[in-house]
Amino acid sequence: MKEYPSLPQENLKKIQRRIVFLLIVLGFGFGSILFRSWSLQITAGSFYHEQSENNRVREVFIQPRRGKVFDRNGNILINNVPGFTLYLIPEDVKSRDYVIHKISEVLGFTVEEIEKKVSQRQFSPYLPVKIKDGLTLREVALFEEDQLELAGLKIEVEYQRNYVYGKLAAHVLGYVSEINEKQMDSPDYENLPQGTLIGQYGIEKKYDQFIRGEPGEKGIEVDALGHEIKILNIKEPEGSKDLYLTIDLDTQKSAEEALGDEAGAVVAMDPGTGDILAMTSHPGFDPQNLSGRIRQNDWDTLIKDPFKPLNNRAIQGTYPPGSVFKVLLAITALEAHEIDPSKQIDCHGVFPFGKRVFRDWKKGGHGAVDLHRSIVESCDVYYYKLGDQLGVDLIAEQAHKFGLGRATGIDLPSEKEGIIPSSEWKLKTRRERWFPGETLSVSIGQGYVNFTPLQAAYMMTQVANGGYRYKPRLLRAVSGQETDQPIVFPPVLLDTHQISKRTLDVVREALRGVVQEPHGTAGTARSEYFETAGKTGTAQVIAAKAGAGGNLNSKMLPKFLQDHAWFVAFAPYQDPKIVVAVLVEHGGHGGSAAAPVAKKVLEAYLVKKPDRNPSGPSDRVTLDGRSQSRIPEGGED
Repeated sequence: MKEYPSLPQENLKKIQRRIVFLLIVLGFGFGSILFRSWSLQITAGSFYHEQSENNRVREVFIQPRRGKVFDRNGNILINNVPGFTLYLIPEDVKSRDYVIHKISEVLGFTVEEIEKKVSQRQFSPYLPVKIKDGLTLREVALFEEDQLELAGLKIEVEYQRNYVYGKLAAHVLGYVSEINEKQMDSPDYENLPQGTLIGQYGIEKKYDQFIRGEPGEKGIEVDALGHEIKILNIKEPEGSKDLYLTIDLDTQKSAEEALGDEAGAVVAMDPGTGDILAMTSHPGFDPQNLSGRIRQNDWDTLIKDPFKPLNNRAIQGTYPPGSVFKVLLAITALEAHEIDPSKQIDCHGVFPFGKRVFRDWKKGGHGAVDLHRSIVESCDVYYYKLGDQLGVDLIAEQAHKFGLGRATGIDLPSEKEGIIPSSEWKLKTRRERWFPGETLSVSIGQGYVNFTPLQAAYMMTQVANGGYRYKPRLLRAVSGQETDQPIVFPPVLLDTHQISKRTLDVVREALRGVVQEPHGTAGTARSEYFETAGKTGTAQVIAAKAGAGGNLNSKMLPKFLQDHAWFVAFAPYQDPKIVVAVLVEHGGHGGSAAAPVAKKVLEAYLVKKPDRNPSGPSDRVTLDGRSQSRIPEGGED
């Protein structure tokens, strides 16, 4: 056997030292690996387990189904329909620029709009950000065909708000949209997650807590692309309620059709309850276009529109009442025993007052005029004289009894108060004393006095019912989704100021004459089916008649400077069931522009469907709360 020469002892020791060093290095390396493994599993295991779970398990917010909204007869006005909603989960996005540009390309949003939306406050990068609801099938297809490149985008099927009749009653119903950052800080919306739909206008806003419900949530497991694999747990949304409004659908349709394209408002009320039977304002908007996500450019266009379609003219538009205010003057004088209604004055078309001359709308005047004829023909000179006799403070005192000069309290946001001037009011607001000539302007509904179409209807309900002031209301009943029987709210009687039977008889008969007599200013409101009582009004946009030195034909002016047209009425005359107030902006004369609108609304309510009471017990009440079939006639002298 061949023998190998042995290594020198010195070389052998060098090799041994190297082997030992290598073993030490390897041992240290393996030790580090073992220590790191132990650290990951034991020391930091809970942290990394949580991180892993966040990638695999998600908590997803479930939008509650908002309550439905019905009219007084059970006709559905707002419901919910399934639709597609696009969400973006920031942490799952692989190519942010590509995804954002794809969204912009498909949906038409600007890159800036999308970036702003995505960068809003998030409690977790795994929470989905709502981009848009109401996706079309085409939009869904464009996103679905590019799933791999669009990781982080998710399309959910959710219930979305559906306004059954489009623009109909838009200012009453309102609209919903996502809660914004400012609202998330409000106690009213505490703990609501981003993406929650809340009421932003109208009934949707006023009763949001009733119809919003409580959101639900579900735990899901997802894959590496963020796609849902399975549901781990689920808590369903709960608690939303349905609303039953006082609105009568057919009457609402009639009001909107009758007003047509004219700017203005119509309000219809039940004088025995305060129920709002119809309320329309034009121009309007389509709540469907505002619910969910609206492009910033579209929103800017809407709010900058000079015709202000988002303003509810019925409660936010304040206008001089014109000759409608003469009804209040007549009641004030009769209740104060300041006039004999049968006494006549001579109207020659002018009323000299100091160094000024106040003119009647009718050149040459009306001749011999008593109280009845002064209302029927709307004689200005009669009320110049009457206003001078009463004084502005007595007029204001009576107006306040009717609830004028302050908000009615209707259950809609942002109602205006209007103005009932007095000497104290002018001193306080303008730091000027009251001049007697200003009272003459107020006496025919001009000057500082103004109120909303709702307030005009509110005043006339008290003439119709004898001085009972019911709170105007839109909500009649509420029901939960699990109960069949709605909870009906009784009418709210705010106050009563008994108007004497003598006063009521004189004023009501004159108001009847406005429509029913040959020389009345509102013959265009006359119906073959019932008798109507009412008062026309022409509210000046520019001062021309009262002390301006001459009569001005407003028809010669541009449309935007022409007079506003009023008509306020109740019917049937003997047993009032409905009051209607119509305001047509720049319509000219109440008799020609506003009265025909009111006639159509009255007939829609009283003729087309005579039995207007909703099913169930009557909610028309008297002062002592008992059911009634007719309006009280007022007290005795």
